[in-house]
Amino acid sequence: MRLEGKVALVTGAGAGIGRAVALAFAKQGAKVVLADNNPIAADAVVDEICQGGGTAVRAVGDVSDSQDARQFVQTAIEAFGHLDILVNNAGIYVQGDALATPEGDWDRLMAVNLRGVFLCSKFALAEMVRKGGGTIVNIASEAGMVGIAGQVAYNASKAAVLSMTRSMAVDHAAQGIRVNAVSPGTTFTPLVEAAISRAKDPDQARRKLEAVRPLNRLGRPEEIAAAVVFLASDDCAYATGSNVVVDGGFTAQ
Repeated sequence: MRLEGKVALVTGAGAGIGRAVALAFAKQGAKVVLADNNPIAADAVVDEICQGGGTAVRAVGDVSDSQDARQFVQTAIEAFGHLDILVNNAGIYVQGDALATPEGDWDRLMAVNLRGVFLCSKFALAEMVRKGGGTIVNIASEAGMVGIAGQVAYNASKAAVLSMTRSMAVDHAAQGIRVNAVSPGTTFTPLVEAAISRAKDPDQARRKLEAVRPLNRLGRPEEIAAAVVFLASDDCAYATGSNVVVDGGFTAQ
C-alpha cells in the first residue's frame, strides 16, 4: 500500500496506460479521480476499481479546455479534500511528416498533448502549493527522445513534455513538489492498436515495431504503470526532473 492516504488525479484514465495507472494506484491504496473525455470508459474503470475494494470517482472533460482542467482538480478536492498526485497521461497520436500533417491535426495534437499537460499541471500545482507538497508524473515517450519517422507532431509534443517536466521540477522543488516523467516505448494500448490496424498489413506492422527493440516485443500498460507508481511514491522521494525510460531498450541502441 505504497500510496495509502494519497489522492491521485489521472488524465486519460478510461483506457490504455491511464487505465492501468488508475488501477495500480487504487491497488496501492490511493483514492483516484479518473479524468477522461469518454464518460462510458471512465465509468467502467471506476466500477472496476470500486468492485475491487478501491475508491474512485470520474470527471469528464477535455484536458485542453481550461475550465475542464480546473474542474478535474476541483473534483478531487470536493470528493477527497485535497490532491497529492497528478498523472498527465491524456494524449492523441497523428501520423505524418511535416509535409503530410494538416495544420488542424497539428493544432489539435498540441492542444491535447502539450496544452493539456500545462493546464492540468497549472491547476494541480496551485493546490499542491496550498497544501505544502505533491508530485506530478508526466507521460512522455521514446518519441520525445529520438527522431522517429512519420510522426513529427507527436515527436515534437513529447519532447516538449520532457522539457516542461524539467522546468516545473526546478520551479517547484522548493515548495515540496516533485515533477518527473515516464517515457514509454511503443505499448500495446488501444491507441497503438488502432494505428497498427490502419497499416496495409497489420501483422507485419506489429512485427516491425517489435523487431526494432532489444526485448523484441511491445510494452504492456501494466509495466508503464509500475514505473508511474514508483515515481509517485515516497520510495522515489529524492527524484525530481527525472525521466524513467521504459521502452524495451529502443533508445539504448
